[in-house]
Amino acid sequence: MIFFNFKKTVLTGIATLVVLCLSDDLYAQSVTPQAASSFSWTNLPQVAQPQFKKDTIDIRTFGASPDGHTLNTKNINDAISACNGRGGGVVLIPAGYWLSGPIELKSNVNLHLADNAFVQFTADFSQYEIIEGNYEGKPSARNQSPISGRDLENIAITGKGTIDGNGDAWRMVGRNALTEGEWREKIASGGLVSDDGKTWFPSEKTKLAHEEKRSVLLADGGKLSDFEDIKDYLRPNLVVLTNCKKVLLEGITFQNSPAWNLHPLMCQDLTLRNVLVKNPDYAQNGDGVDIESCARVLIENCVFDVGDDAICIKSGKDEEGRKRNIPTEQVIIRRSKVYLGHGGFVVGSEMSGGARDIFVEDCTFMGTDKGIRFKTTRGRGGIVENIHIRNINMSNIVQEAIFFDMYYWTKPPQANEVQVVPEVTVETPQIRNVFIDRVTCNGAAIGVFMRGLPEMPIQNIRMSNLFLTADRGVEIKDAQHVSIDNATFHTDKSNRLIYVENAKGLFFDQLDYDPDVSQVLEVNGAESNNLRFKNAKFDIKQIKLDHGARSSAVQID
Repeated sequence: MIFFNFKKTVLTGIATLVVLCLSDDLYAQSVTPQAASSFSWTNLPQVAQPQFKKDTIDIRTFGASPDGHTLNTKNINDAISACNGRGGGVVLIPAGYWLSGPIELKSNVNLHLADNAFVQFTADFSQYEIIEGNYEGKPSARNQSPISGRDLENIAITGKGTIDGNGDAWRMVGRNALTEGEWREKIASGGLVSDDGKTWFPSEKTKLAHEEKRSVLLADGGKLSDFEDIKDYLRPNLVVLTNCKKVLLEGITFQNSPAWNLHPLMCQDLTLRNVLVKNPDYAQNGDGVDIESCARVLIENCVFDVGDDAICIKSGKDEEGRKRNIPTEQVIIRRSKVYLGHGGFVVGSEMSGGARDIFVEDCTFMGTDKGIRFKTTRGRGGIVENIHIRNINMSNIVQEAIFFDMYYWTKPPQANEVQVVPEVTVETPQIRNVFIDRVTCNGAAIGVFMRGLPEMPIQNIRMSNLFLTADRGVEIKDAQHVSIDNATFHTDKSNRLIYVENAKGLFFDQLDYDPDVSQVLEVNGAESNNLRFKNAKFDIKQIKLDHGARSSAVQID
């Protein structure tokens, strides 16, 4: 091995930059081994599908009326119960406008919506009972979901129809989320406006809960009746399936949910196929699908256009999630599109039960706030590992294309801020073993952003074949064993390409970037070490060292 020593002035003082020719085995040394897993791209998880009898029951047999006015709650539920009682089959909702209250699914029943069947849930809140539900992994008071099922097996919602949650009747909205015309229309529809004129509320109960900052969580000793005075504020998720097995959602448009659209919780063998999920962009908590503590999941050929995270992996929050201890695992997501949303594919932040063996491929994210998004924070605990992502296209991403952050909803330290580092405990989250290949993004604020905790760095992240056009290239803080190879960056020439702070074991190979970039690399912190560049084309003048960073930390060929 050949070493060339250069003595150059970098910032203030004299620094020595070590330049070496990297042998191929150094690549393997730059990352830690993958944790044992039996799954891979050539051995994907298998998801069992439900099977149904061909017997069909038409809801009109039970007196349902498609006039958009008659409340068909009992008619639809009676049809489902009768089908279940006969050993299962298909409950048909024909073409037409069907108004309903909450629908409860039953085992061995396929609820099938014909083409041009439109099921809309009533805005009469008295039709929804206050029940014990789940909010961000914690027991909470919620209104009964428009569609729900618990402890079921062999269930489906299929067809070509539309299920509408009438969400605008439930949700408050900020003035800055609407155009002036939309705001005037919202006020004209009824409801109330906050004293400062910035927020519209659909009812007095919603306004009261917001102004008093009332919690929806069921604390020790709390009763459901305690929430009657803020009932309207307890927005339900559109579809909630709890502890169900062999579930299929196929072909349906799910839209306008009061809160999350689809929430499978502790389910097994779940398939979403050819589903369209829509919520207005101003819909707070308007997630597309939240897969929580589920095993063996397939999402394919779906479209999401929502007001929050689109495809989200969760497993409970903090102590409750750790006690449940059910990870989301063995998930396949492929050939799906995301339009608006906070994130395209998202893990967290409620991941206290862990997430593992997840495969995402052939997806397109357009106009989302972030593209690939991992988020957690101290207190969560849980391990996110063995995540495989490939063949992702992104366009007009508002913030980061690829994003890892362990300071969700907490104040992160300032750049190079001296911190008191806590001990690692069961409350310390971990993100490790993430493999990302072939990502193209045209338009983002930052191409790759990674921020771990000083006591628990993000670990073993391998990215390859990236083609990113962004204002800034790469920012890595408190991470170790990260590799980026065969990556092309088109960035603002006035910005640095790569920023590193207190990171170890980084490996970069075959980076391509615009030649007029003024600064390729900035390294900060005495903890930064073993930063290796192979097939590099920049020189010492394009490197900045600061805040205790040593020149020996950087090694290039």
